[in-house]
This record gives sequence, structure tokens and C-alpha cells, in this order.
Amino acid sequence: MTVQPGWYVDPAEPETRRYWDGEGWIGAPIPVDATPPEGPPPPEPAPAPAPAAVPAGPGPHPGPPAAGPGHPTGPGHPTGPGYPTGPGYGPPSYGPPGPGYGPPPGYGPPGAGRPQGPPPGWPYPTWPGRLPEPRPHGLRLASFGVRLVARLIDFGIVFLLNAAVNGWFVWQFALGYAPVWREGWRRASTGDTTTEPLPPPGEQTTGLLVVILVIATALWFAYEVPSMAARGQTFGKRVMRVRAVPVEADQPLGFGRATRRWSTLGLPTLLWYCCGLGLLLQLVDAVSPLFDHPLRQALHDKRAQTVVVQVPRATPDTRTAPRDRANPPGDTP
Repeated sequence: MTVQPGWYVDPAEPETRRYWDGEGWIGAPIPVDATPPEGPPPPEPAPAPAPAAVPAGPGPHPGPPAAGPGHPTGPGHPTGPGYPTGPGYGPPSYGPPGPGYGPPPGYGPPGAGRPQGPPPGWPYPTWPGRLPEPRPHGLRLASFGVRLVARLIDFGIVFLLNAAVNGWFVWQFALGYAPVWREGWRRASTGDTTTEPLPPPGEQTTGLLVVILVIATALWFAYEVPSMAARGQTFGKRVMRVRAVPVEADQPLGFGRATRRWSTLGLPTLLWYCCGLGLLLQLVDAVSPLFDHPLRQALHDKRAQTVVVQVPRATPDTRTAPRDRANPPGDTP
């Protein structure tokens, strides 16, 4: 995926910031601390045209123009009166230019802030080192480790909610499967190699499993979607100082986008009873940021067109912060 156009820190000159148009750097750099303008920089003025090359020809240069006042063919010039003549004397001749003379074929003058490209057959110039890391809306992308810790915190909270709301159904499900587990443990501990099937579980276990998964999915939805729609953060994301924002603008996700983002990861919970298929889908989604470049988007990020960025630490406002009367600003011990 290509880097979105915007103002980024120039990796070659970290003290400056330049505009990346999706294909290359354009415009003049600005200091890294300066506020970049909206949109791309204005185009640079076109350079003055290069002087025309001397045309190649097999014969000598055409004869000199007629002499006149101030013309170099006047007295004292090799073609003027008073200059010795004879073998070895005469006006200089102009042969064809040597190899390498003039601009290489196929290469034109720079256009709107960027050259047209290398001549045919020449190696294409590459960026020295890695490409600059994208900064959506001027914010640094969150690392996979930070996102993983935030997700584990959220899973812990959802687990506690399920223990409170779903606990009775889980207990009844365990009681329905208790005969199966006891018989399996007895055979394993005594070395019983009988081929008789294990006793069937209770009649309500299948219905209880469906109820447990539906309640667990609903609790996860109620915990995550409203907070993501309003702030782009769950409790775990606030603790780890990360936030999900739309790719196109730094604004709240909204309920619809937050629902699309959650459903890619949360709805497969309903498929856990299908031999763990839902859990496998969620695992693939969870590790997908490790293989996505350059925006590190998970599958649920790609569906909702969001990115997860690191929230900078808030700096205190000196205009509203209380002042220390014993040490007013500007005084040094």
C-alpha cells in the first residue's frame, strides 16, 4: 500500500519536513517545528532554459559573419586585416562534439518540483535506506506490542463481565458435561482401553453453549462499540495511549464505522462451537498488523478504513497552570 500524501519528516534531513505526494518528495523543505500548510506546497518556479547545444556536423563551422564595428573579426582578430596569413594560419574550425557532450538523451529539465525521471537504460534512483514511516494526521503509528497489551486489558474486562452475567449458564454447561469428563478421566487414570463410547452429555448442553456465545458476543459489543464510536478508545486503549482514527480525517469513528470494525473481530465468537473456527479467524485478524505495511492495519482496520495511532502525552498549558509564587518564571536559583 502506498504512503498517503502529506507532510512528513525527511529521513535524510530530520530537522526538516517535506511534502510526500504518494510518489516522491515535492516542494521546498520547511523546519520540522513549523506548522505545515494545508495541502501540497506551491509549485517551484521553472528553471531558466539551458543554452542550446552546438549542432554536430561533419565539416568546419560556416564562414564568419561580415566584419563591422565592434565585431570580433575586426583588426587584430585571426580573420581581420593585419593578421598573418599562410599555411597554419586561419580561422579555427569546429568539429563534431565529443562523446558525452550535452544532456543525456531522454532526460528533460525538471518539471513541477520533480525531474521527469532517468534516461532510458539508466538505473532508477532509490531512496537511501528505508522509506519514511507514515504519520497519519501527524501522529505516530502504534506498535503491535502496545496494541496487544491494550487488547488483553479489554479482554480481561470482558471476561469479568461474562463471569458476572454468563456465570450461571457456564455452570449449567459444566454440569451437563461432567459425566463425560469423569468417565474420560477414569479411563485415562486406570489405563482402561475399552472401545465403548463415552456417555453423552446432557440434553441442554447444545442450547446452553449457543446462549453462552450469544451473551458473550453481546457483552463484547456493548463494551467496545459505543466507546470506540465516540472517542476511538476503549479502556485498554486509553491506558496504553492509543486511538483508532479514520484514514481520511482525524475525527470520531461514528457508530457505523465502529460497528464494522468490531464485527470483523467480534462476530466470529459465534463460530467457536464449529471446531474452533471462530477462534482461528480471530487469531488471523489479531496477528495481521505484523504483515501489513506501511500502515500496520489489521483486517478489521482495513474493513473500517481506520488506523491505530499513538496519542501524544498532554503538555500542561502554561496560561492556565498555577504559578509558583516562590519561583516565578524567568528566575533562576
